Amino acid sequence: MKRESLYFTAPGRVEVRHEELPGPGPGEALVRSIVSSLSAGTEMHFFRGDLPSGTSLDLSIPSLNGTARYPFKYGYSVVGRVEALGEGVPGDWMGRTVLSLHPHESRFAAPLNELVPVPEDIGAEEATFLPNMETAVNLVQDGGPSIGEDVFVLGQGVVGLLTTALLSRMPLGQLVTVDPHERRRQLSLQMGAHGSHPSSLGAKALLGLAGLGGRGADLVYEVSGNPAALGTAVDLAGFGGRVVVGSWYGGRRAEVGLGSHFHRDRVRISSSQVSTVAPGLAGRWDKARRLGLAWEMLRRVRPGGLVTHRLPFSQAQEAYELLGSARDEVLQVVLEYGGGD
Repeated sequence: MKRESLYFTAPGRVEVRHEELPGPGPGEALVRSIVSSLSAGTEMHFFRGDLPSGTSLDLSIPSLNGTARYPFKYGYSVVGRVEALGEGVPGDWMGRTVLSLHPHESRFAAPLNELVPVPEDIGAEEATFLPNMETAVNLVQDGGPSIGEDVFVLGQGVVGLLTTALLSRMPLGQLVTVDPHERRRQLSLQMGAHGSHPSSLGAKALLGLAGLGGRGADLVYEVSGNPAALGTAVDLAGFGGRVVVGSWYGGRRAEVGLGSHFHRDRVRISSSQVSTVAPGLAGRWDKARRLGLAWEMLRRVRPGGLVTHRLPFSQAQEAYELLGSARDEVLQVVLEYGGGD
């Protein structure tokens, strides 16, 4: 059996290669891909090559348990249909639509614990948002916003927009977002932000526009992927304010002023990463419970409209170049395989 697999071959280059694929082994299902989504964060770091050599792909995901040495496979949101079963797999898996945290490939075999059945009321393309929605759920949980708090979200890419959508469903004071792209700021307002402003504005101006010049923000999320934004996030936080960093900067360093404001105002900076559940929540939450919540949030937010570009898998190089172009109209790019035929 043949399949097509995407490889990152050098900075700025990806290649679709033809490979032999054995049938599913015991306990595995063979999946024919329908669609997969491209990540503007982690994947673009790999595409640009701006990360330390030998960086782990993702130790928490078996299919990505390797290092970023070219050539390598990557990707973590592919939806497909089960078309063959290995020995010992229950027959009701045949024909199911499933999501897997798996590299971009036209077909793949995976054990059942790496396949997540897609609910019947959620389409294949919308299901590709599940990993990003789980990330947004994790960000909200890690920040722990309280009633009446004033919150900023820096960065309105897909994760930032989904985080804004979840926060807008809470009884906050001000919910303000920041992004350089006008279209994303408009989408942010549609997602429920009270205000959205260009990232070219400094912290003082942003606080003034939000009416928070006297006290600063209670909680700031930094999900822009831009290391320079971390300094702005710290400057936005008021006394005892929290800064939650969901961005991964790859090999780039963030220069942050930790002077009198940070020191005297007891600003706290913490990281948020979806591979694990925060220790303070782990007694009652596990990944299965959080994933179930992410499905429910997909139903409520319905983020399918965030897909701006669809390209066939054979045009993967063009897809990555498009995503990295920083054009205002580009948001979520997906690859189509024709597996839904």
